[in-house]
Formats: sequence, structure tokens, C-alpha cells
Amino acid sequence: MSTKELLEDALGQDPISSTSCFEWYATTIGIAALCKTSESLQIEKLYQAAITEGLDIGLELTKEEREFHYSLKGIVIIFYS
Repeated sequence: MSTKELLEDALGQDPISSTSCFEWYATTIGIAALCKTSESLQIEKLYQAAITEGLDIGLELTKEEREFHYSLKGIVIIFYS
């Protein structure tokens, strides 16, 4: 399966948590943060919001690698080691 297929499959499952701007998913490729806010936000602001909100639910993501993807549900940030 491609990364896009794996991501879309994971986003079809129930999220592990939800914060004000993101739904959080555990995927086979890492932790995925699906943005629930307007896609007009700058990518760097989305990243900073994900870092802050991740801490709120016990996820320390500052040292993780990150990738931005566009899914059928919106912008997704994937955090992985």
C-alpha cells in the first residue's frame, strides 16, 4: 500500500483523541494529526498548533520528524521517528 492509501485507511478509523484543532490517529506510519480548522492557515502555524495540542493529550512531538499530506479529509501532519 502507498503512504496515501495507508493514511486514508487510518483516517477511516476512530481517532485516539481530539483537540480543538486536530483529530489524532495512531497509524502504521506514525501519529497523524488531521486538521479540523481552515486550510488557509500557514503550514508552520499548523505545526506549532499540533505541537501545543499534542502536549495537551500527552504527546511530546518536538523531536519527531514530520510530513504534511493532503487527504480526502483535509491537511494531515504525520509525526514519526
